[in-house]
Amino acid sequence: MQGRFKRDGSPQARQGQGEAAADPELRGGSDRASSPQHGPGGSPAAAGDSADGAAPKPAKDAKEPSGPGARIAMRNWRISTRLVSLLALPVIAATTLGGMRINTSLENIDQLDKMQLLTEMTRQATELADALQVERDKSAGPIAGSGNIKDDANVVAPREATDRAKLAFNKATGSIQRDDPAMAGVQATLLDIGRQLNTLNEIRNNAYKDADNSARTVSSYNQLITSLLALSQDMAQATSNPEMIRSTRALAAFSSAKEYASMQRAIVSAGLAHKGGPQLSSNDRLSGRTAEDNEKAARDRFSQISEGASDLTKGLDGNNDDIKAAVAFAHRAFASDNGIRSEDYKYLDWYDTDTVKIDEMSKIESSLLSQMEQMSRELRNEATREAIINGAMILLVLGISLIGAFVVSRSMVRSLRRLQDTAQKVSQERLPELVKQLSESDPQDVDTSVESVGVHSRDEIGKVAAAFDDVHREAVRLASEQALLRGNVNAMFTNLSRRSQGLIQRQLSLISELESREADPDQLSSLFKLDHLATRMRRNGENLLVLAGEEPGRRWTRPVPLVDVLRAAASEVEQYERIELSAVPQTEVAGRVVNDLVHLLAELLENATSFSSPQTKVKVTGHALPDGRVLVEIHDTGIGLSPEDLSAINERLASPPTVDVSVSRRMGLFVVGRLSLRHGIRIQLRPSDSGGTTALVMLPVDVAQGGKKPQPGKGGPGAGHGEGLPSTPNASANRLAGLQPRGQVGAGGARPALPGRGGPGVPGGQGGPGAGAFGAPG
Repeated sequence: MQGRFKRDGSPQARQGQGEAAADPELRGGSDRASSPQHGPGGSPAAAGDSADGAAPKPAKDAKEPSGPGARIAMRNWRISTRLVSLLALPVIAATTLGGMRINTSLENIDQLDKMQLLTEMTRQATELADALQVERDKSAGPIAGSGNIKDDANVVAPREATDRAKLAFNKATGSIQRDDPAMAGVQATLLDIGRQLNTLNEIRNNAYKDADNSARTVSSYNQLITSLLALSQDMAQATSNPEMIRSTRALAAFSSAKEYASMQRAIVSAGLAHKGGPQLSSNDRLSGRTAEDNEKAARDRFSQISEGASDLTKGLDGNNDDIKAAVAFAHRAFASDNGIRSEDYKYLDWYDTDTVKIDEMSKIESSLLSQMEQMSRELRNEATREAIINGAMILLVLGISLIGAFVVSRSMVRSLRRLQDTAQKVSQERLPELVKQLSESDPQDVDTSVESVGVHSRDEIGKVAAAFDDVHREAVRLASEQALLRGNVNAMFTNLSRRSQGLIQRQLSLISELESREADPDQLSSLFKLDHLATRMRRNGENLLVLAGEEPGRRWTRPVPLVDVLRAAASEVEQYERIELSAVPQTEVAGRVVNDLVHLLAELLENATSFSSPQTKVKVTGHALPDGRVLVEIHDTGIGLSPEDLSAINERLASPPTVDVSVSRRMGLFVVGRLSLRHGIRIQLRPSDSGGTTALVMLPVDVAQGGKKPQPGKGGPGAGHGEGLPSTPNASANRLAGLQPRGQVGAGGARPALPGRGGPGVPGGQGGPGAGAFGAPG
């Protein structure tokens, strides 16, 4: 059952027949119907019958406008004039105030608040870095010498001080807003610092274990300290003040110099405490020389950045003997293998001597931090005063300006609001309601007059309102014409179909007469094929009636057994001999539904036989449900459909699209959907367990029980006329029974006519000579 639903290709070719393209096709699985024609407002234009093609009644004239009034009236000002007048006072006020910008002042305050926060964070980071330097340098001697760190106060005390500084740093950084984009760089730095602080215990455990590579421990501490000192660089992001930026760069440069000096103190302390006597490995000496060179480079950068660098470093560059002795000894220790033995130094003496230099650098570092904090507070206070003054002046001027602007803008707002409200009412209420009326009744009986927006000024808003009225009138006119055109098209479909139906009925009567008088089996077989073609042509003609929304003129007035309805549907299929009925319940179909149900089932059976292997059977079964409904299943063994195709087809069956040109390519799908909606029949396609596709047809109670309430004990599955019925009759019993194209499939004896396909006085309704149960008129 897959081919017709999958694609727009031609149906499977049939030998000796050229009408394949005209067969009803239930296609559309992967196709999309072309968009239906819509009237204004997005609603489908209604179809209406108009035999004489008369146009709808002309729209009534809208009420004459009262007039735009005087040109000098404010409502007639041009939009540009109103905007100029609206903005004149604020522009003049802004020019008078000399470009004072309250927004800039507020932004400066916000930046300076962040600067103060970053300054405090930088101080905490600097203190933590200083504590790490003391821990690294002070514990270098004891750990490298004896390795006993549990009882040595020179190791335990610095580590405890570091832990306290770490807690203070974490507390200071906890006030940072995580979602502030301006602090994104700071957030990244803090994440890196947090990650490295988590490795502090590992660094402590591995500190100075390798006596010949003290630089490894020094480098590990240096990475953590460097990330802490990087916070001062992020402070430059919080301000555009050049003095503040210069101060942050100076602090970063000097803090870097202090770190390199501290690294030298740690390396020399570890070398003096070496167990075999004072000794530095080549790797440690190289690290020391590198730190010595980097310290000098950082000091040079500091001198270039800071204007008062020489005054700050007087104590560091003066005549302090301890500082000079420490610098000279460190240089000799890094210069040669025996340089560390040039003087009789103990590691404690060396640490105390070099600490004089480090302490002096700490004072300079603290002084730089204090200057930054003082500058940040001054900038913050200055920005606050400027913001208050500017804000007060601008608010005063804007207050006066807004009073004038309000008067000017009020006239614009009134007209715009009226235009907006009317446009929304037209698009959401008036136009959809009018289109609905046009779709449900004759366009000539619908009042298509258009109510004006009611804005009649001479400005741009008035012109827009007039244009909207014109668009509204044109939309109504187009909707009326489209409804009339759709009605004419439907009438054309109906007339063509009615004429074709009459000719086909006469043709079927003639064929039946020829069949009854023909004895030659070959000729009789050809007549049967011709009979089938005519029957299918009749079904295509009825498809046109369904497209036009009409119902066939022929009706079956009495209830008909379901098995006979299924046989009648099968008799309209070309490959009827492949259809096998089984387990059809003993239930009757309401007469008003018989004709449409036969049509619906014939389309499904045609699709199942056309797109499955000719050597396979198409099985039709029925099940009576306890609530009185009946389920008919049509199974084929084709290649099946993909889940996407099945979903699209089921959606089309549940909600048939509006009639358009694409329907002609998928007429079977559209007709099945329309007929099922007409009588409340549910249809769904599902994959078959044995391969192929299964069509499920659920007949409601009022259809399946012949218009009566279901009776207990009747209609059980498997108890019916069609159980075990063969797909073709026994030729020896009656050679005409199974070959008659409009006869019952699987029924021996005489050939009946199609239920509901004829009526009293309608040719073909009697089914020819020897008609069976459905030969009598309905």
